Amino acid sequence: MAATTTTTFSSSLSLIPKPNNPCTTKPLSLLPKPFLKPSPLSLSSSSPPLLVHGVSQYFSSESSREHSLPSFEDGDEKPREECGVVGIFGDPEASRLCYLALHALQHRGQEGAGIVTVSNEKVLQTITGVGLVSEVFNESKLDQLPGEFAIGHVRYSTAGASMLKNVQPFVAGYRFGSIGVAHNGNLVNYKQLRAMLEENGSIFNTSSDTEVVLHLIAISKARPFFMRIVDACEKLQGAYSMVFVTEDKLVAVRDPHGFRPLVMGRRSNGAVVFASETCALDLIEATYEREVYPGEVLVVDKDGVKSQCLMPHNEPKQCIFEHIYFSLPNSIVFGRSVYESRHVFGEILATESPVDCDVVIAVPDSGVVAALGYAAKSGVAFQQGLIRSHYVGRTFIEPSQKIRDFGVKLKLSPVRGVLEGKRVVVVDDSIVRGTTSSKIVRLLREAGAKEVHMRIASPPIVASCYYGVDTPSSEELISNRMSVQEISDFIGSDSLAFLSFDTLKKHLGDDSKSFCYACFTGDYPVKPAEVKVKRGGGDFIDDGLVGSFDNIEAGWVR
Repeated sequence: MAATTTTTFSSSLSLIPKPNNPCTTKPLSLLPKPFLKPSPLSLSSSSPPLLVHGVSQYFSSESSREHSLPSFEDGDEKPREECGVVGIFGDPEASRLCYLALHALQHRGQEGAGIVTVSNEKVLQTITGVGLVSEVFNESKLDQLPGEFAIGHVRYSTAGASMLKNVQPFVAGYRFGSIGVAHNGNLVNYKQLRAMLEENGSIFNTSSDTEVVLHLIAISKARPFFMRIVDACEKLQGAYSMVFVTEDKLVAVRDPHGFRPLVMGRRSNGAVVFASETCALDLIEATYEREVYPGEVLVVDKDGVKSQCLMPHNEPKQCIFEHIYFSLPNSIVFGRSVYESRHVFGEILATESPVDCDVVIAVPDSGVVAALGYAAKSGVAFQQGLIRSHYVGRTFIEPSQKIRDFGVKLKLSPVRGVLEGKRVVVVDDSIVRGTTSSKIVRLLREAGAKEVHMRIASPPIVASCYYGVDTPSSEELISNRMSVQEISDFIGSDSLAFLSFDTLKKHLGDDSKSFCYACFTGDYPVKPAEVKVKRGGGDFIDDGLVGSFDNIEAGWVR
């Protein structure tokens, strides 16, 4: 059973036309302009005390051991990237709608979930826990979360007992009130900010970079209260799509580059909804209105929705991997249909890297739409040559090498009737270390495939991501160490081809400058302070299989 805690704290379009983002030019005039200037980090040892409610403090050491995962090297010392967020204002069923929306975003994180609501008595109440959304919440727990507005969060895996205290949303309180926050992204200046805060007396309860935001809000002198959020965010560098809740407001913020997605919708009763993807809006019958603009702050209260800008920025850098891998195909992300993007990527592969074959298959689930595009363009039938098990959970056995070798077989089963004696094209979304790809090729050959040709619906990944995507260090990325032919030899395929980077940008057209390609080029829009990224949380890339690889070689760092 998942670990949970309850805290009560008082006090079919390819491209959707986008309205002009006012945050790319000048601040809106809803608030006095002096509040909009970035202020230097001003810390005072007399700052009001901040109490952050994490999860670990509610568990004994025995409970922590029961729900911990195998530790990655130095994992507990690293900031944890977050994965999927939801915010709802103005609906009497806010907590249940939040629960459903988190279900829709479950693909963005399966290791922890939480919801914070504001009761009619203006009390912030939260339930967080380790596990899937359905494991953390049930009817009785949702009954403990009354109120008309709420925020929710799902996160990807962390390591060891630190997982418990890093589950979001976080709730904090100080002399001016209480606030809850859920964050998707990663702050590249986290260590610098935390060191300065600790030097001036701040005490941290978690290893999450999100907690830094709460401390910055606590020490801010800005007025009114939500301008403390603006003031804090203007000190941050990196990726953040966040939703905040106070006793009377819901606030949504997106960083000036717009690295991670965040959209706004509205239900028929007027309730305002924010979510990481439009698939969450669809599930709770909210109509998609628009994206939260890069650099925009949206404040929702009883008076309606107000928009305010952070520092203006003329060059959005949205994560291209949302369209390649992370988002669900039925979502609209950055104004584009994810399904149509992936279908076109497959068509491009078939045009630029054709091969004589008998059948086209996919590495499920994220390679399916690209494989359909490849098959449609090449005129070769698409079939299900690999069946994915959706019921493989975390196992708590000590992983030996022999056990790890069964990992891919546990997730994927080849269909001999489709593969035997056939020349097979297998389409995947990416290759990271190459270990899983080599096992997939071996599976297909063992099932009788005559030839195996790998087609990858993204350019080669050569650099780590620092903006909320959990990638290995550059030294571990196979495309950073080998040529395409060397990778093909390593994984054992008869041929290998990647999506051309130049063709990808050409397909994106005028929007190509609005995307971040750092993982393909090593050219970072915001320079990372860290030498490299270690395993932690965040959106997880590993050779095309969505889900935890706790005891599988491909998910471990040597």
